[in-house]
Amino acid sequence: MLHIIQNDPEVPPGNIVQHLPIPHSVHHPYRGSRLPEAEQISALIVLGGAMGANDDRKHPFLADLKQLIRRVVASAVPYLGICLGGQLLAAALGANVAAERWEEIGSFTVSLTDEGQRDRLFKGISPEFRTFQWHHDSFDIPRDGILLASSAACPHQAFRVGQCAWGVQFHPEVTEGIIRNWCAWDRSLSSASESIVAAFQADSADYGAKAGQLTGNFLQAAGLIP
Repeated sequence: MLHIIQNDPEVPPGNIVQHLPIPHSVHHPYRGSRLPEAEQISALIVLGGAMGANDDRKHPFLADLKQLIRRVVASAVPYLGICLGGQLLAAALGANVAAERWEEIGSFTVSLTDEGQRDRLFKGISPEFRTFQWHHDSFDIPRDGILLASSAACPHQAFRVGQCAWGVQFHPEVTEGIIRNWCAWDRSLSSASESIVAAFQADSADYGAKAGQLTGNFLQAAGLIP
């Protein structure tokens, strides 16, 4: 079964679940629910969150989650980490995750590397595409990892480790409601919130199509859909 880890009550799976034609289970470790056992997982998606990838003391479940990620990757179980989920993949594999580096909030263009253009996660996605970003931290590429995408402000937008573990910095799952909620977190963004939402609205149909393509590509890689 596909399992999804939601790390933060304000960072739900959003439109990703709209593109799931298969049974799935969403776990909420931030409120004390148990993580799935590695043996139960056919594929794993780990979502974002306001915490940092190394905030284990403040959020003890992160240590257990990174241990689960290591087991999943070692077993070649397909993994997709989004924003914090990508940072957790990097941290679990020994790479640095830096706070307040290469920050992006809003809609930005991401460019695939040559490897990214050949990668099955990005099949059917143009070499340059608009994405939604909301991150203050950023990951380094783990040893033996392959850089798949970059942006002007953040050179590490996506990477792959092995054949089926991916981390992305951008947010394919967001909806307008999610973005408005995030803007309400930070009063310093109150004056910019409508422009952030308007930029998303202008590309929302394209964002939704890319979310569907990316999700479908991941499910195909996991062997969960034809």
